[in-house]
Formats: sequence, C-alpha cells, structure tokens
Amino acid sequence: MQPERTRLAWRRTTLSCTVVVALAVRRLTQCAAPGAAVAGAVALTGVVWLVFGLVAHRRMRAMAAGRPAVLGVRGAGLAALCTVVLAALGGVLLVGGG
Repeated sequence: MQPERTRLAWRRTTLSCTVVVALAVRRLTQCAAPGAAVAGAVALTGVVWLVFGLVAHRRMRAMAAGRPAVLGVRGAGLAALCTVVLAALGGVLLVGGG
C-alpha cells in the first residue's frame, strides 16, 4: 500500500507543478516586459517542468516494482531545485508585477 500512496503523491505533485507552470507562462505572456526576457523566462519554466516531470516519472516507474530504492541525492536535489526555481519565479512575478 505504501508504494501506491507514494506513487499517487508523485502524480499529484506533478499535476500541481504543471498547473503552476501553466499559470506562470500565462502571466509571463501577458506582461509588458521585453520579448527576450519573457521568452527566456518561459523557456526556463518549460525546462523546470520537463526536469521535474522526468524525475517524477522515473520515481513513479520505480514504485511499480514494489519497494523501490531510496530516491537519492541527485533525484531529490533536482526536485528541490525545480521547486526553488518555480518559487523564485513566482516571487519575481509577484514583486515585479510581471
């Protein structure tokens, strides 16, 4: 039961990440900043979403095999980095008026 709950938690987190990225891209495309800055921020957001999606997919696949190995520093670090980058982008959008 525990691997199934953990896999479902990864799915919910991936869905939340997707919603955050979609809202950030929407906000970025509506701002009046120069085109290159917006394009760079949208590209960064897309890369963050892709990396987090790959980490989550890899972890969910590992959960299918029963009791998987520990996530490890690399996977946990990537997931944490994605979270920090999205939080920083959100802060910039809020403070800067995006």
